[in-house]
Amino acid sequence: MSTLSPHELALQAEFDDFFAATAASDLVSRLHAEALGDACPVEVAAFSSCDWNLLGTAVRRLRMRPGQLLADIGCGTGGVGLWLARALAVDLIGIDLSTTAVELATARRSDFVPPERARFLVGTVRETGLPDQCAQGAVCVDVAVGATGWAAALEELHRILVPGSRAVLTLTVRRDSPAAWERRAESAGFEIEGLDERPEEPQMWRSLYQLWLSREQDLRRALGDARAETLLNEAKEVLPRLQSHRSFLVTLRRAPR
Repeated sequence: MSTLSPHELALQAEFDDFFAATAASDLVSRLHAEALGDACPVEVAAFSSCDWNLLGTAVRRLRMRPGQLLADIGCGTGGVGLWLARALAVDLIGIDLSTTAVELATARRSDFVPPERARFLVGTVRETGLPDQCAQGAVCVDVAVGATGWAAALEELHRILVPGSRAVLTLTVRRDSPAAWERRAESAGFEIEGLDERPEEPQMWRSLYQLWLSREQDLRRALGDARAETLLNEAKEVLPRLQSHRSFLVTLRRAPR
């Protein structure tokens, strides 16, 4: 993989610590499932906004054929990509910054597909380490790209996709903000093929954040003060802003040759 920036190295250490802690305790997973209710695909075990609606829309939007390659960028412990690989009968390559997440994803792949059909590597959204035009589909769910990182991430997605293939990614924007991401997507060589709004997503995060805050002592016992503090601070910071957010599943298509 590429040399990590100081910021990426710090994030890697933080995510490694988080995934190790959540592997040792199921509290965060249980709270996540409680927040999503019957919309939660428990088997996926994703710490994200992934629900049954997202998975179904991704299957419909990707339009992949059996035996093709799906790239899951920012795969975490692999649940979303593995579920889609099984549903679409495709092969999977997952990329994540966290070495611990990659190890956990590799260990669970046989729960979904034959192990030879899925592999996981350490990489970043800006530099996956994958060959040019190697994938016929890509998925990117709740990856912390940041406003300044979208251009590099979209260029990397465009590079690894075969012409004519698609990427589906989650996107949250302020209701009053200009759609700068549309211009970035077009500049990277994509056409915006689908824009599926997810009005249920802000409410899911609201429910989850409220659960974290109400179970503060349980989180501290299960994860330790430092890791729990990270979750609690996120909840306190983001919760008041959720009413101004709109969430989408965006489908981008790389133009055919």
